[in-house]
Amino acid sequence: MFGVGGTVWLGVALFAIFVAPRHRGGARGARGADDLIDVAPETHARVQRVVIVAGFATVLILAAFLAFDFTAGHALAEHPDRGLTIDVTGHQWWWEVQYEDPDPSRVIATANEIHIPTGEMVQFKLRAADVIHSFWAPNFAGKRDLIPGYTSSIWFKADTAGVYRGQCAEFCGLQHAKMAFYIVAEPKAKFAAWLAASAAAHAIPTDSSLLSGYRLFMSSGCAVCHSIAGTPAQSTVGPVLSHLESRMTIAAGTYANNHHNLLAWIANPQDLKPGARMPAIQLTAGQREALVSYLETLK
Repeated sequence: MFGVGGTVWLGVALFAIFVAPRHRGGARGARGADDLIDVAPETHARVQRVVIVAGFATVLILAAFLAFDFTAGHALAEHPDRGLTIDVTGHQWWWEVQYEDPDPSRVIATANEIHIPTGEMVQFKLRAADVIHSFWAPNFAGKRDLIPGYTSSIWFKADTAGVYRGQCAEFCGLQHAKMAFYIVAEPKAKFAAWLAASAAAHAIPTDSSLLSGYRLFMSSGCAVCHSIAGTPAQSTVGPVLSHLESRMTIAAGTYANNHHNLLAWIANPQDLKPGARMPAIQLTAGQREALVSYLETLK
């Protein structure tokens, strides 16, 4: 692209230099009463043809660039060395994450926190559920837009273990600034252990206080939007909560994941993140304590 663009620029520049001194006066370019150069009709027609041909050539070059861009982008997305494929869907204002597996029953879902193994090429398939978002993990790669109705891809490899912050980089509404995610890069053995733990389903609690929280989750409206593996709650409207307690933050990187913030979030999410899709849950203080105690067992 640089070579073609440079050739076009050089050709235009040389042509401009060539024609600049040619029509400054005389019979072929005399100035009229309005002080503008009068061009003979045959000269005008010839120049017009040149402009039309040049315009058509420009369209052809840009069309070739577009085709090349799509072809190269597709080839880059299908990196031959990729090992793990992760589907990321942008929502207002959180990130849905799924780890692909040939066996649908082994697909792992989480939200806002992405674990990857170090030293391994990882491919991300990116989608948008509502408006345009942009996946940006600045420590690894440039941003890639998520367009509704279209799947884009990006891939990279983490060389060093650590926790890296990412951000939506395309304005997507009121809480765009609070649509963050974290990439947790860890050694392969540790990642494999996390993957195995994340695939485990949760049993219904037997402790009376935790059972009370579980029943509140199922009956108070939480199960209408959220899912927990191993329970009848299987909705995909909001983030998956199967392993909520193992995450560092809540509300897409907005607040630390601790007891106090969970209580405040359930009481009134609009106080913490105005415009969030989650409504306030009408519970007493004791009921919220029981619900949070149950959620804190989801490790």
